[in-house]
Amino acid sequence: MTIQRRDVLKAIGAGAVASVAGCTQNGGSGTQQENQAGVAGETLTLTTTTSTYDTGLLDEIHPDFEELYGVSVDAVAQGTGAALESARNGDSDVVMVHARGLEDEFMRNGYGINRRDLMFNDFVIVGPESDPAGIQGMGSATEALTTIAEAEATFVSRGDNSGTHTKELNLWEAAGTEPGGDWYQETGTGMGEALNVANQQGAYTLSDRGTFISQRSEIDLVILVQGPIGGGPEILANPYGIMAVNPGVHDNANYDLAMAYIGWITSPGAQDAISSYQVNGEQLFFPEAVSENPDFQQYVPQGWSGDSSDE
Repeated sequence: MTIQRRDVLKAIGAGAVASVAGCTQNGGSGTQQENQAGVAGETLTLTTTTSTYDTGLLDEIHPDFEELYGVSVDAVAQGTGAALESARNGDSDVVMVHARGLEDEFMRNGYGINRRDLMFNDFVIVGPESDPAGIQGMGSATEALTTIAEAEATFVSRGDNSGTHTKELNLWEAAGTEPGGDWYQETGTGMGEALNVANQQGAYTLSDRGTFISQRSEIDLVILVQGPIGGGPEILANPYGIMAVNPGVHDNANYDLAMAYIGWITSPGAQDAISSYQVNGEQLFFPEAVSENPDFQQYVPQGWSGDSSDE
């Protein structure tokens, strides 16, 4: 994609969001009523990672959007890889996931448009309180994984091409360790089930903090290596993004409603709702779309930098 095309897409996205923002801020204005009339009764299909659904976040915040526009949201919880695949196949209008490398590939291949940074939490390494590998309190996630591998302590992997699984594989690679053998078990399941399996087997696993907190009262696992929210390494950061499915690729994609949703969920009100959402008195997600120091380069692929040859 050339720099000129990027600028055009940015302008389109900004205009769409500005339009949505205008109608959501004007109370019962004619603009809002006209916008609602354009989408009322429709269903938005959102494919998303299991963590946003299993934690109860979407059930908590979606009624406000559905009431505002007179629509319904069909949230299909899958791993990040499966959520993006559904969108590539034209079975989704909007995607909310947490694996930036996979998101960038999705965007570069033209399937997505108007990506926004949405929110973040972090990953943690959890395991039995007895901690047979002795990783508790380690300041390095890669060192912790290497120690688990050397001890051949049971480790449960989601093994499902989700954002969490992608992060786990990146960590093993950074550690210079290739997991395998009887001690390494892939479940092919969502995060909640992977935590249950780890709990039953007294095993270690990598979890997003939100899902772990939401299930902590039902399992005996504890956090042994913290992510950056708990003072741990930045490599365990877990940012979430949201993007519309490109209607130029799939003309059945409900682009208008997708952009209304993106405009709503990145607005101050919805970001406050995300920030306020708690389970057992703990905040699960931290808003990133509204900032005192906004990152206007958030829509280009991670690590991208322009040069004069693009101009």
